Amino acid sequence: MLVCAGLRKTYGDRVAVAGVSFHIDRGETYGLLGPNGAGKTTTISMACGLLTRDAGEVTVDGRPVGPRSTDAKAAIGLVPQEVALYDDLSAEENLRFFGRLQGLVGRDVATRVAEVLELVGLADRAGDRVGEYSGGMKRRANIAAGLLHRPKLLVLDEPTVGVDPQSRNAILESVEALGAEGLSVLYTTHYMEEAERLCDRIGIIDEGRLVAEGDRRALIARLGAGDRVEVTGTGDIPAFADAVGTLPGTLGVDRRDGRVVVRVDDGSTALAGIVAASERTGVTIGGIELVEPDLEDVFLGLTGKALRD
Repeated sequence: MLVCAGLRKTYGDRVAVAGVSFHIDRGETYGLLGPNGAGKTTTISMACGLLTRDAGEVTVDGRPVGPRSTDAKAAIGLVPQEVALYDDLSAEENLRFFGRLQGLVGRDVATRVAEVLELVGLADRAGDRVGEYSGGMKRRANIAAGLLHRPKLLVLDEPTVGVDPQSRNAILESVEALGAEGLSVLYTTHYMEEAERLCDRIGIIDEGRLVAEGDRRALIARLGAGDRVEVTGTGDIPAFADAVGTLPGTLGVDRRDGRVVVRVDDGSTALAGIVAASERTGVTIGGIELVEPDLEDVFLGLTGKALRD
């Protein structure tokens, strides 16, 4: 549905996007994950034909995308970070206006406005002025506007920034429903849990470069860090740490703030050996926790910094 090849954008001496390439299959939800300033918004602005690229190619549904390619753009529903609605109009009035701009006429406008408001959970507030909405409700109405013309590709640029937990969950549920219906979605975020919940595949972008790509399992496997078993206890901790380090499947052992942190191939199979090592060395375990690696670990391992740095 979307192919981006070698996208590049510079502003003077600063390289905002440096040769980013990725694709989105039909019916796939693809997450572009990275901290603020990583180049996510610049990348999607080029992908949607809103920003002239210095280099690279973009196609949507097989058609080339550029600033003047209206046919290709018609297949895209873009939901920007900033709410693009009129505060003085009701949600229904806003959507009727944008529907007409998209070429919807007659009953189709009213029908489609009702459908998208129901989808984002605002049907009961359709007649209220957008200026009276909470931040989360505004963002949900923003998504509704992007869906009006039945796009083949929905582009969501950090749609949950600054919203309350209830609205955030409503937005995520809406995106899940759209993906289940077969809509292709490009979703940018700097929230790990959103990417893990929504996305079939994830591209990690940092300082304008796509540093890794794949589904959650593939990205974690690429990290090669294994699971972590964190043990707290009393007794001969150094001897316990040495004993654990010799166990099969152990990748490394660290002592941190009174804890022994053991990196292993498979945490569930390593637990018995770790407990046995504590008994041999006279250590009484006060607590033991198995921590599987997540996308935060992947990002830290690839970039050397936390996602929100």
